Amino acid sequence: MNEKLTTIIDQLKTLTLLEAAELVKEIETTFGVDTSVSSAPVAAVAVAAVAEDAGEAKDEFDITLTEVPADKKIAVLKIVRNLTGLGLKESKEIVDNVPKLLKEGATKAEIDDMTKELEAAGAKVSVK
Repeated sequence: MNEKLTTIIDQLKTLTLLEAAELVKEIETTFGVDTSVSSAPVAAVAVAAVAEDAGEAKDEFDITLTEVPADKKIAVLKIVRNLTGLGLKESKEIVDNVPKLLKEGATKAEIDDMTKELEAAGAKVSVK
């Protein structure tokens, strides 16, 4: 394999599962291909294989609150309380001292819901 391909493969190995999914979507858009299971183009299979090899094929994720704009703190605080079940003091501590881990070992569905709510309130999150 030539050096260029080796470099690309090494970079693909570092992608998180979410980044790999974004890459597949971008490949679909850029090259006009369909990555559904029925057609399974080479790019989608390669990304899935790299993610599996790198240990990224997982069903548990961690979500971290990374940024809260000052004018959105109260709205984000309410959501953090609802999502975590913590009290007002503990939730305020999280919102005031970002970045903070909100939930460990969450499912994909939980992460999607949490991300959607927090981002709608103006917060920024990262998922690993």
